[in-house]
Amino acid sequence: MDKSATLDIRNEVLSKIPQQKPFRFVDEIIELSDSHAVGKYHFTEDEYFYKGHFPGNPVTPGVILIETMAQIGLVALGIYLHMIEEGNNNDIITLFAESEVEFALPVMPGSIVIVKSEKMFYRRKKLKAQVEMCLESGELVARGVLSGVGVQQNVR
Repeated sequence: MDKSATLDIRNEVLSKIPQQKPFRFVDEIIELSDSHAVGKYHFTEDEYFYKGHFPGNPVTPGVILIETMAQIGLVALGIYLHMIEEGNNNDIITLFAESEVEFALPVMPGSIVIVKSEKMFYRRKKLKAQVEMCLESGELVARGVLSGVGVQQNVR
């Protein structure tokens, strides 16, 4: 059964994503269910990495694109799946573990990307998902398979 998350739950999941600026690449969670996640991010022209990648001709680094795919497609989805499984609990975060991604287009400063993730499996807090990133226009940027695992969050 596909359980769709309400706006309140989507915002709660967004608030639990552990990455923060300047390393958070999720502006909004558009859809979230026990089988998929959809989110978006706006790569503003003043992102810290554009100064060095590449001066005078900035382009978003591939590792940042994969991180964006992981934050939406694994971390957000993993937090939600854990909430369904264990109740509303803050003690688990999903850490990105591995990827196999192919790139189709560069992402330039100012671009808005949409990330869609489809759960392949979720067992014992391990999540594997088919993830794709498109520009807001619908053009494919990258697609692949990502996996991650839920781990105990350090309590301070």
